[in-house]
Amino acid sequence: MKNPRKPPRQPERNSSRYRYDILCVGEPLYELNQSGDDLCYEPGFGGDTSNCAVAAARQGASVAYFTALGKDVFGREFLKMWAREGVDSDAVILRENSPTGLYLVSHGPVGHEFTYFRKDSAASLMRPEEIPADLIRNSALLHVSGISQAISDSASRAVLKAIDLARQQDVRVSYDPNLRLKLWPLNRAREVIHQAMALCDIALPGLEDAVQLTGLDEPQEMVEFYLNLGAEIVALSLGPDGMMLGTPGRVEKIGGWELKTVDATGAGDTFDGAFLTELVRGRLPSDAARYANAAAAISTTGYGAVSPMPQREDVEALLAGLVA
Repeated sequence: MKNPRKPPRQPERNSSRYRYDILCVGEPLYELNQSGDDLCYEPGFGGDTSNCAVAAARQGASVAYFTALGKDVFGREFLKMWAREGVDSDAVILRENSPTGLYLVSHGPVGHEFTYFRKDSAASLMRPEEIPADLIRNSALLHVSGISQAISDSASRAVLKAIDLARQQDVRVSYDPNLRLKLWPLNRAREVIHQAMALCDIALPGLEDAVQLTGLDEPQEMVEFYLNLGAEIVALSLGPDGMMLGTPGRVEKIGGWELKTVDATGAGDTFDGAFLTELVRGRLPSDAARYANAAAAISTTGYGAVSPMPQREDVEALLAGLVA
């Protein structure tokens, strides 16, 4: 049964009410990504909601980010990176005795493999009372994810607090499940993620995650599941095949792009950032999805999560047929 609530307020990008188009809340992770076939790991930046923030900023959105970092070299590098990308990080908490999370990406015959070092990280210690209500109030859209709820009970409650504050202010909420079964058992993940997604306006599941979370086999059924759960827009990623878009009364498939893929690490986050940016700019969901598919495809042509994320002119060139 669909979650009863009043329709969300359409964000107005130029409204004087909002300082930011998008606020992302979650866990950043410093990245070491294997380059080529050897054991050389290139430094970079990761963490799904941080990646989304950067992707959105590169598409021209005004973006803010909230998390907690350690007072260490990796935390300082994140602050520098967000400043370069134009992502406001003024509200980020710096913890003296907790590290910034770290992960490694290795590449093999079955794709990329992740190794994480995030236990007791600064972000995992986020608490509900630390969520910045003023920052949410000044944003047109809040974006959160299942990973941020999986890293600890306090972080999970912090995400729910952020969602609650957004709903109180008629701020739209988007949610990407980003299921990680190394972090929590499936039954617990289903319970928490479905609780959060019943409160969101925009659902951004991937196909593999949706299969496990819903128990369904057909993409259209998965889209309808999330529409019935409460979302008004569902963008189900199908990887290289594109995505399936659901809005009340309509489900349609939107094709992807065939580019030379070398690393898909940040493709889903790039899609999220580009898709949300286009929605906030007032574009129809179908047009936003086509744009986001192109952005995600470009992001797979280089190594790392952030480095290959395209700028708006790159995406527009691909859409215009100027890129082979």
